[in-house]
Amino acid sequence: MTPINRIALGTAQFGQAYGVANHSGQLSLEEIAATLDFALLKGIDTLDTAIAYGDSEKRLGEAGVSAWKVITKLPAMPENCRDLVGFIKNEVTNSLNRLRISSIYGLLLHCPKQLLEKKGDLLYETLVNLKTEKWVNKIGISIYSPDELDKVCALYNFDIIQAPYNVIDQRIVTSGWLNRLKESNIEVHTRSMFLQGLLLMPINSRPKFFNRWDQLWNRWNTWLQEQNISPLQACLNMAISQPHIDRLLIGVDSLYQLQQILDNVGKCAAIPPDTLMSNDTDLINPSNWSLV
Repeated sequence: MTPINRIALGTAQFGQAYGVANHSGQLSLEEIAATLDFALLKGIDTLDTAIAYGDSEKRLGEAGVSAWKVITKLPAMPENCRDLVGFIKNEVTNSLNRLRISSIYGLLLHCPKQLLEKKGDLLYETLVNLKTEKWVNKIGISIYSPDELDKVCALYNFDIIQAPYNVIDQRIVTSGWLNRLKESNIEVHTRSMFLQGLLLMPINSRPKFFNRWDQLWNRWNTWLQEQNISPLQACLNMAISQPHIDRLLIGVDSLYQLQQILDNVGKCAAIPPDTLMSNDTDLINPSNWSLV
């Protein structure tokens, strides 16, 4: 499998204005269709979306995704949900209708900690039944931290695990979980390659919230200058160099941006040093960012 074949197209930007570095807003339907056509032409066959991504599923359906392996994610189950099975089947049915496809390649939980709650067994059993009934091909979870896997993977089996991985967030590797997942033949998908574009932004363009990590940014910029490579090349090479990662999710704000990224795939570049890693969740978990 070539590096480009390992890339999956993230679609959060298709349904909403997403990403700290996104200045162009939500993509138009025409831009979405052109981006999908170009990606397929280049050998990308996997899309990642979610019910929570605005109207991403609807717009993907309008653009046409029958040729794609589509992965979507269930939102958190409502508190005091009396009919969990009915809720999940309704959500998946609506996703299939919006996407205009007959089955989903991968169905992931956006909130896997709910598997550890009172109705966890029923939640998992429902996912398995959807797989048995051919509504979905594979089931899995999307995590923010490898710590979430410690308890959940001791109780349940999954086909796909999606986790963050980039230059400064390498916890899926350093925790040992990447090797453990591959030994169990679980498909590993990683996201946040560019940390919502933060790793690609020029020195003076980052929001003030990130000034507290100036020493890290200085090390990053100095290393890039010493190696004479772009942050895009470094981020791509970092992810591609991990053979145990099956799919590398990239989100784009435009067709041009996708073209730029794919033009840099496979170009020789040094691997960023371990001194750039951070375990500070205020930095590596975008849900903790305060950008107002």
